[in-house]
Amino acid sequence: MAKGMKTLFVIMAISLAIAFLWDTYSFIKDTAHFLLDPSAGMLLDWNIQLGFVLLTLLIALIVTAVNYFTMDHDLMRDIKKEQKLLQEQMQKFKDNPEKLMELQKKQLEFIPRTFDVTMRPALFTFIPMILLFRWFNDYFIANPVKFFGLSWIWAYIIMSIVFSLILRKVFRLP
Repeated sequence: MAKGMKTLFVIMAISLAIAFLWDTYSFIKDTAHFLLDPSAGMLLDWNIQLGFVLLTLLIALIVTAVNYFTMDHDLMRDIKKEQKLLQEQMQKFKDNPEKLMELQKKQLEFIPRTFDVTMRPALFTFIPMILLFRWFNDYFIANPVKFFGLSWIWAYIIMSIVFSLILRKVFRLP
């Protein structure tokens, strides 16, 4: 197994351990609350709707910035160009099953390369995101609220997608 995959699995295992042991080992929960209550909690206490939108925007900005500074943009653009050319060739040979199968095999070779480039930024965000989501869950259990008729998790997902798309355009990420 490649070094990058091993690192990814270790980070994912730590993230899952944090998520599952949140209530078992109080130092995990207490540390997150110690760090987030005076900052994010204060913002949500000030105005829960606007504070949540601002926090979601800030989180999307941080994740996008991590992507911007840790991803190999030139390599990713090259991979996307190669994939586009391969797709065009596949369209030309859609009536030739043998050639199409050969091109599909080439297309599978892109998966590990793309995975390596796109997963590197995630290594820096897995653990903080798990801590943040567990903290959000604790906060919204204590302060139940609906955002545009949705639970906090759905509101976060939708706003995060919108903000991320906008920020990716601003940062010109591939």
